[in-house]
Amino acid sequence: MLVSFSRQIKILTKGNQVSRQSIEKLDFLLLCLETIDLNGIQSLYAVSNKLNLSDLLPNKITIWKLRNNNPLRKSYVNNNIRLDEFEALIKITAEMSRYLYPYIREILQSKEDLENNSVIWNDFNKRLIELIKERFNLDSIRVKKLLNKTENDEIIIKSLLILSLCISNQGYQKLKNFLFDF
Repeated sequence: MLVSFSRQIKILTKGNQVSRQSIEKLDFLLLCLETIDLNGIQSLYAVSNKLNLSDLLPNKITIWKLRNNNPLRKSYVNNNIRLDEFEALIKITAEMSRYLYPYIREILQSKEDLENNSVIWNDFNKRLIELIKERFNLDSIRVKKLLNKTENDEIIIKSLLILSLCISNQGYQKLKNFLFDF
C-alpha cells in the first residue's frame, strides 16, 4: 500500500503538470469573464502585464495556447501546462474577478429576479452560449450539458459565485483551492 501511495505522489508532481479537470474549470471561469468583458483576451493580457507576469505570459498568443490545454476546446492541444503557468492564469482570473465584480453581482441578482431583470441574465447567458459554441467541441457530452438550458443555469451560477469569492484578499488562494480540489 505504501509503495502505491508514493507512486501517486510522484505522478502528481512529475513535471509540475496540472490535471485536466483543473484546466477545464479555469478555462470556463475565464470564458465567463470574457463574456462580461467584451475586450476578452486583450483585458486578460493587460491584467497579466499589471501583475508583472510577462515572463510567463509574454503575449496574448501564449495565453491562448495555455487555454487550449482544455480538452473541451475545438483547438485542444495537449501541451502539458506547467504549474507556474497555471498559477499565473489563476492570478489573472482572480484579478479580473475583482475588476468585474460589480457586473458579476448584477448578473447574479438579475437571475434571482427574472421577472423584473431578465434582460441582464438573458444577455449574459446568450453571449456565453455563443462563446461556447464558437470555441468548444460541440460533440463533447460535457459541452452539450453546458449548452442545455435546463442544466447550464446551475453551472453558470456556481461559476459566477466562485468568481465572486475571488474579490477577497485571499481570492487567489480560494480559487486555487477550488481548482485543485483541496
